[in-house]
Amino acid sequence: MSSSDPTGRKAVAAVWRIESARITGALTRYTGDFALAEDLAQEALAEALVTWPREGVPANPAGWLLTVGRRRAIDAFRRRGTRDAKYAALAHHLPEGGALTGATDPGPAPDDVLWDPDRIDDDTLALMFTSCHPVLSAEAGVALTLRVIGGLTSDEIARAFLVPTATVQARITRAKKTLGAAGVPFEVPPAAQRPARLAQVLSVVYLIFTEGSSATSGDEVLRLDLAGEAQRLARVLTRLMPGEPEVWSLLALLELTAARFPARRGPGGETVLLQDQDRRRWDRSAIARGRAALAKAARAGRGYGYYGLQAAIAECHAVARSVEDTDWDRVVALYDGLARLAPSPVVDLNRAVAVSMARGPAAALPIVDALADTAAFKGSHQLPGVRGELLRRLGRAEEARAELERAVALCGNERERAVLARKLAQLETPAH
Repeated sequence: MSSSDPTGRKAVAAVWRIESARITGALTRYTGDFALAEDLAQEALAEALVTWPREGVPANPAGWLLTVGRRRAIDAFRRRGTRDAKYAALAHHLPEGGALTGATDPGPAPDDVLWDPDRIDDDTLALMFTSCHPVLSAEAGVALTLRVIGGLTSDEIARAFLVPTATVQARITRAKKTLGAAGVPFEVPPAAQRPARLAQVLSVVYLIFTEGSSATSGDEVLRLDLAGEAQRLARVLTRLMPGEPEVWSLLALLELTAARFPARRGPGGETVLLQDQDRRRWDRSAIARGRAALAKAARAGRGYGYYGLQAAIAECHAVARSVEDTDWDRVVALYDGLARLAPSPVVDLNRAVAVSMARGPAAALPIVDALADTAAFKGSHQLPGVRGELLRRLGRAEEARAELERAVALCGNERERAVLARKLAQLETPAH
């Protein structure tokens, strides 16, 4: 294989995306230092990018990366002059030959480097709880999760969130320093701490998916790679924590929402609203997976939680043959439950939309008007967009025009702004 052969680099990318979390988790367990382990994993990745295109993909790619990472740890401890129990323990697990030199293939992995599914799953779970620890900001948690669990590079994360690569790198660096300064242990939290910590993990995964499914800026309404990564993370969580109903509920929500993606963009990339979508293009396999996950959540818990209620709403849309056929009364009832469980202006706004479909725009307008001074919608196009649509349906064209003009001015996503502009253009000029 020539040094320029792309096959080796593609293999590195594929293995890294699948195995990076387990490799980083295992290195963290061996070194007891999360920040060091993440650096070691990145060094192993860099070594593979040089070696595999030239010498071929090793028989055990994940074991190769882990062996390189552990040897790099030995080198680091040697440089620090720390010939202590930690160094001895690490050295004990390595094959003869010491530190990796040059681009030499480390050869077959020793027995303990071969994956033990139960132990590695524990490592991955501990890594997820660590990278989503409450001491980190939401932005730092997302960046670190995508880096160490998703296997994305800083450049990929930066492109996904439309921020400079240096910003992402700074967030990751600060996150690792924060975790170190706080003395966060690398472990699955004790049972008493898991519900609160799990909520943070689920929140980070949901935030990643939300940005992928409804981009807040840029010229694309969908970022399929980002949404797909969140779905993958949710599937990992269901394997690691199969008894948690909200884990299944989150997966159900992501699958049912993603099922509509094929119909959300027109031939020219324009946004297609729910009522205008060709439901024949919806992904029926994703709908089936989502409904199966929601059923598991229902069997595992006592009623739906935050993600379960949202998934149940998405299921109402998924099973309806048309907008008119949707069980809007059930959707309103589910939003009522969501508002009681997790009060939020955004939930209230979405409930107002459902009320307008179930009972007419006149019933929904007072709900929207009551949200006018809510801080959550300051500078957002969402509320004027909904209010403009309700006013349009009520025949109050001039008021609708003013609201839609405001929504267009505030919208940061080019595709969504184009939808609002089309609504604005379709308003008939009233007779004077």
